[in-house]
Amino acid sequence: MQILLIASAFNSLTQRVLTELQDRGHSVGVTLALGDDEALRDAVARHAPQLIVAPMLTSAIPEDVWTEHTCLIVHPGPPGDRGPSSLDWALQGGARSWGVTVLQAVAEMDAGDVWAWSPLAVPPLVGKSDLYRGEVADAAVDAVLLAVERFASGTYRPQRQEPAALAAGWRPFMKQAQRRIDWATQSTDSVLRTLRAADSQPGVLDDLLGAAWYLHGGHPEDELRGQPGELLATRAGAICRATIDGAVWIAQLRPWREPGSALPSYKLPAAQALGERLPPGLPELPAPLQLPAGRQTWTDIRYSESGEVGVLNFSFPGGAMSAAQCRRLLEAYRFACTRPTKVLVLGGMRDFFSNGIHLNVIEAADDPSEESWANIHAMNDLVEAVLSTTDRLTVSALGGNAAAGGVMLALAADEVWCRDGVILNPHYKLMGLHGSEYWSYILPKRVGEHEAKRLMQSALPVSAKRAVELGMAERVLQVSPGELGDEVARLAAQLGAAPKLQARIARKQAARKRDESIKPLQQYRDEELAHMRRNFFDASEPHAGLRSAFVRKEKALATPEHVAQLSPRH
Repeated sequence: MQILLIASAFNSLTQRVLTELQDRGHSVGVTLALGDDEALRDAVARHAPQLIVAPMLTSAIPEDVWTEHTCLIVHPGPPGDRGPSSLDWALQGGARSWGVTVLQAVAEMDAGDVWAWSPLAVPPLVGKSDLYRGEVADAAVDAVLLAVERFASGTYRPQRQEPAALAAGWRPFMKQAQRRIDWATQSTDSVLRTLRAADSQPGVLDDLLGAAWYLHGGHPEDELRGQPGELLATRAGAICRATIDGAVWIAQLRPWREPGSALPSYKLPAAQALGERLPPGLPELPAPLQLPAGRQTWTDIRYSESGEVGVLNFSFPGGAMSAAQCRRLLEAYRFACTRPTKVLVLGGMRDFFSNGIHLNVIEAADDPSEESWANIHAMNDLVEAVLSTTDRLTVSALGGNAAAGGVMLALAADEVWCRDGVILNPHYKLMGLHGSEYWSYILPKRVGEHEAKRLMQSALPVSAKRAVELGMAERVLQVSPGELGDEVARLAAQLGAAPKLQARIARKQAARKRDESIKPLQQYRDEELAHMRRNFFDASEPHAGLRSAFVRKEKALATPEHVAQLSPRH
């Protein structure tokens, strides 16, 4: 079927719906709804779709479009739920079950006939953005595929929503006044619900150390205690703040700005954002690499072991990895390599695997070019360590999406396992970068020179299923985000017990030695970095402007060329 996706941004869900439909043989185009109704009308006329699907829409489709074409809207709430802050209300209210509805566009918001819906369980201790990319995206895809199938049948009649239910289901946009935390009265659980309902946007506006900040992220702490609202400690960029019955870790802050202010406002590690405002003597606690069972605290890197298998979990906000985070992860990786295991798993957690270098930290640096240079070297050191590990098998287990250097980090392992629904963006082009992280060795080795060039130039997403077909991955894991860890542990144990494991490790050692004799890894690195240095330091290069626009979330003026080239007629 010829399908056109209309979305307010080419975000993770839009990419997921695109690739899922493409994997099933549909011809799919994409256009962005950016406030210009005439441009949207022109795009619809140009694409001439049989069906329009809107995976993520923050503005109304023009009436003449939805009257002339069947337009299906993906709403992140169950039938009867309405309004622009559905997930926020659900999480802040402690909902344990939720759903995603695909309904037909009509004049009234979220009031159209229902073509399909899919229920989902809301796991505890999960933030809104994580839930959106995980359980919500899974349910959305299930509902979209069912709706497309029903539409294609030509016989299905969508279900009308009753006026009484529609009136009862409306909930308004959630304002900051409804998110405000009262540290003197709210329990840890209540504070965490509030923080997670605002993650990653818009954050929770709060006063801290004499300034107004948006708080992002929330993790429980079961040992530290203090006066409610008091800062207790820092750890690897995060801050710990006391509640009436415990404490919470807050990973990121974003400064509040006066409306119309030209000053930028973007998320940074909380301790870095506060800078000199931090109280003198506030302790910096080490991030524990290994935790006892039942311990509740925040750390972004963890190591565990079972039999022949070591697992190095890591989870950085937004998937971005600063130079400091790369160095800490490399230190943990080197520790893991000292352990008597035969299989070492990287990742294995829900949500992002890695999106490469930390553009926000770079943008905030006194010298962004030098910070970029330090960050890319730290990423390269990490990837090189994985490539050079020849005494055991390495596995990258992706529970969530990866992009740019984060993809190359994953592909540096011997095997790549992706949860079904993971999206890979193995390119650097959109940031005006040549790319590094040994991509010129890793990607052609897996997919061939021609396909590697196509992937880098097209700058389009790749589904987990397609990644296996191309040779970028070995397995697609058919599990929910919450089941990923147990499934990875089960499969890794099987790999560690395989009778021919040692022979496979010996073949790996020989292959690495052979590749090194043909062209050393250092040569790939030097060649890539020659381009990257120009990208970072040459004022005529586009990267600095592209990075700044990305960090500041500047709105696109038109559908990007690499997206616009997609057409349901191709």
